[in-house]
Amino acid sequence: MDNKYRKWFGEQRGRRAAEAFQQKGWQSYYVETLGEAKKLLFDTCLPKGVSVGLGGSETLSAMDVLPILRNGEYKLYDRYNCADHFEVCRDSLMADYFLSGANALTMAGEMVNMDCSGSRVAAMAYGPRHVIVAAGVNKITDTLEEAIARAKSIAPMNCKRNGHKTPCAETGVCTDCNIPDRMCNQLLITFNAQKFAGKYTLILINEDMGF
Repeated sequence: MDNKYRKWFGEQRGRRAAEAFQQKGWQSYYVETLGEAKKLLFDTCLPKGVSVGLGGSETLSAMDVLPILRNGEYKLYDRYNCADHFEVCRDSLMADYFLSGANALTMAGEMVNMDCSGSRVAAMAYGPRHVIVAAGVNKITDTLEEAIARAKSIAPMNCKRNGHKTPCAETGVCTDCNIPDRMCNQLLITFNAQKFAGKYTLILINEDMGF
């Protein structure tokens, strides 16, 4: 996001959205760059020595979090380096911290995520003591309806990224398929984070991140 007017626009929306999430019970942060987000994550949000689960996320990949999580200072449930992916995802449900991106966020402080197996949205809804979400301002929508539409619209890219043999991975167009490799199986809407104080953290980045 090099254009100064886009950066300005992203900042205005990002700061307002971060405030809306704060009002909904999130610990929310607004940062300008990916580097600031990574520093904030490891210096402030994620204590050393805790167990950590991961949701598949292009934003976390861009932040290059894995080398630090694998350095021995954390108990990492490593979904990217394991013998049994299903069991690692199950173990992640009981992690101290769960790190993930988001498919969409709203200006009113709501989060929308679409999932295939449900392991990511299950962990985001309940299980881990803490959930940390990192997302670019490109994920922000004005309404909940737009957020749900956004989550559906990016499914073809996620299918392509994960090697799913779906029609949309070939054409880029959703056909609401009914096959085992279907990506769009679970939809989680997080309306509010007041129930468990301190559980949810949002790091909102003024960059175009992920899908």
